[in-house]
Amino acid sequence: MTITSALVLFAVIWFMLLFMALPLRQRSQEEAGERVPGTPASAPVDPMIGKKMFWVTVVAVILWVPLVLFIVYGPLTIADLDFYDRAR
Repeated sequence: MTITSALVLFAVIWFMLLFMALPLRQRSQEEAGERVPGTPASAPVDPMIGKKMFWVTVVAVILWVPLVLFIVYGPLTIADLDFYDRAR
């Protein structure tokens, strides 16, 4: 695995986790009763984006390290997944 592919794998994991974490614990302005003029009622009151990005990064590293180690040193190779003898 090259450094570029490892970074791409980390980016994919990070963004997937970010999109999963964005709607968590989100209160809309309509639910809070604090609507700011010029914004939609569904806009978040406090999106906590900094906190979410920090925790997404922590979880992404925790998931990424074992995955990279499995890809680099793991017992599974592409030849093991070749069921139709195309890679030989």
